[in-house]
Amino acid sequence: MDDSSRFLLRPCAENDLPALEHFAAASPVGITTLPYDRAFLTDRLQRSIHAFATDDCSGEEIYLFALEDLSRGQVVGISGIAARAGFSDRFYSFRNEYVVHSSKPLGVSTRIHTLHLCHDLTDVSLFISFHIDPEYAATLAPQLLSRARLLFIAQHAERFSDRIAAESAGLADDAGRCPFWDAVGRRFFGMDYPTVERLTGGRSKAFIADMMPPSPIYVPILPEEAQWAIGQLHPIAELPFSILMDEGFDADTYVDIFDAGPTAQERLAMLKTPSRSRLCRVTAGASATDPLHLVITTGRTTARAMLLPARISGAAIGLDLRAIQTLNLEEGATVRAAPFDVAVERTI
Repeated sequence: MDDSSRFLLRPCAENDLPALEHFAAASPVGITTLPYDRAFLTDRLQRSIHAFATDDCSGEEIYLFALEDLSRGQVVGISGIAARAGFSDRFYSFRNEYVVHSSKPLGVSTRIHTLHLCHDLTDVSLFISFHIDPEYAATLAPQLLSRARLLFIAQHAERFSDRIAAESAGLADDAGRCPFWDAVGRRFFGMDYPTVERLTGGRSKAFIADMMPPSPIYVPILPEEAQWAIGQLHPIAELPFSILMDEGFDADTYVDIFDAGPTAQERLAMLKTPSRSRLCRVTAGASATDPLHLVITTGRTTARAMLLPARISGAAIGLDLRAIQTLNLEEGATVRAAPFDVAVERTI
């Protein structure tokens, strides 16, 4: 097991722009919430800094987090939260449904997979911009990068929906060819997949959905390659998706309207990490053999999260002195903590 205490999650700061550019440049086709555009990234970074700092929240906020490897002094991951998907517009998805067609005279009954255009997920809080340096994929770093966002939401619930969603990239190749988009969306909109993804910016898809037919799409009439792509993951999405599944997200109901990648969603209270979390008073005293806990400070602009060995006793949580200092805390401070099941994570 790697040394989890070397990783620190914190809000992105102005000097994290090069890290954002690094991850944006490495993003494959279909990852749109962090496009490789300096002006866009600068604006998004400033919006995030403002979101953490402001006491007023309207729902349009975007929060970006940086994951540091403290042993190297460098940012090795980025993740984010959009407070409200779609914000002032509708946020579209396809909903998986099945219809039954039957004929008593013929004695025939068939169950047919259909896709229904919907905006059920408008206004849910949306996980965005998960990027991890491939060197760290097999460590505990991705776990902190993903799950700490749930504790941040739980701690600042007034800023977010009680329902969380996360779109996962579907199948597309490096040239931008996407089997599902080419079979469905392109026929109505006349744009290739990379172009239409860039236009949406990862928030509202209403202007695309308005061009598409409101009637259900009968999956069996699609080309076989497009049928097979529904609910499938781009390789880069497999790790973050597996973390969401372990948390308890449902990924069977919705798919993305562009590439048909699975959209995971669930009520915050039903998810493992936030449902098991509680506020604790910090005391000094922990050893490397104590169970791992995900720990986040309660401040907004000063939010810091780590995976740490911790000793829970009543309403107190014992932490190593160095960890307390790294979190910029003093004994007696309050943190939100949740147990972390290492046995599960080793299989990822």
